[in-house]
Amino acid sequence: MSGDVAWNVVGDQPASAPIALADRQFQLWATPHGVVKAAMARNATMQGRTIAFNVPGRFNLKATVSEDNMIARVEGLVPNAVTGDIPVVIDYWDYRDFGGVKFPTRIRETTAGYPTLDLLVSDVRPNAAVDVRVPDAVRQDPNPYARVTTQKAADGVWYLTGGTHHSAVIEMKDYVVVVEAPLNEERAIAVIAETKKLVPGKPIRYVVNSHHHFDHAGGLRAFVVEGVTVLTQEVNRAFLTQALGAPATVRPDLQAKSGRQPIVEGVGDRRTLTDGARTVEIYRIQGILHHDGLLMVYLPKEKLLSQADAYTPVPPNATPPTPPSPFNVALAENIARLKLDVGDLLPLHGRLVPVAELYRAIGKTP
Repeated sequence: MSGDVAWNVVGDQPASAPIALADRQFQLWATPHGVVKAAMARNATMQGRTIAFNVPGRFNLKATVSEDNMIARVEGLVPNAVTGDIPVVIDYWDYRDFGGVKFPTRIRETTAGYPTLDLLVSDVRPNAAVDVRVPDAVRQDPNPYARVTTQKAADGVWYLTGGTHHSAVIEMKDYVVVVEAPLNEERAIAVIAETKKLVPGKPIRYVVNSHHHFDHAGGLRAFVVEGVTVLTQEVNRAFLTQALGAPATVRPDLQAKSGRQPIVEGVGDRRTLTDGARTVEIYRIQGILHHDGLLMVYLPKEKLLSQADAYTPVPPNATPPTPPSPFNVALAENIARLKLDVGDLLPLHGRLVPVAELYRAIGKTP
């Protein structure tokens, strides 16, 4: 992160990640020295042993100062695309002197009450040189979420790509099914708009959520506003029901403004949607440690399969990793177990490829 730009680096390739900006800024300004600098910059004052200030649309922050004038605890409220407001608490203790700078050697963080970080600090280098430059590719395209590129995969089936996370649109007789609402509200709005353009006059009835991980569920709240039913694996149902209806006060989103409550339906090992002409089969992917509630969507007539994180194609002409990913192997095993006749894959990362690419990645033939 640098200024108001955030990005990820996968291998040696940078990719814009504006969804991560607020949290990364909070993590920076929630450090013991960061919180003091941020408070001074905002002319915050102490009330007793507490310093509190807000960064509108980014986060709310409250710091507790110990009796020896060290930052002992930072409590923040950070906006999240899935859960609305998400509380973060960071405790600092066992300060030591490192070259004239006092820094905590124990740091413990919880997010929404769950432990997310526990650090034992052994060394600190004060005033170390840091040069974090925004990569040219990110500077030229700082927010790719609103850009949707459409590729027709079959009659009435489209692959919606753009940035790092994708969706699929499936036209039924009287309604539309969208596979995946990733990243955030902005991406979801763009996907919904493109869907209505592709299939005018038919409502989006279902959005299939591959799994609850935040990068794959970040757009669901915008679909809730449209009255769309969320289909997710049963293990995710209770969490998403609570999260998609939670308040968002730091950065109010469309769902918070609408007050509309989510409709979330759980899928067990299989669910079938059909209108007599097209059939959509939804299966749980078994045996992948990435998530126990992964769903994949299969169109038997079109021989298309869409999934997330079980398999992401490598770039064209690139050599698949060795040994092969166990996730890739497990996906192939699920295809065989279910006796699915797959022609092409619509992965929710990467690009449309023939299923032969999956088998090439694991060193087998279909």
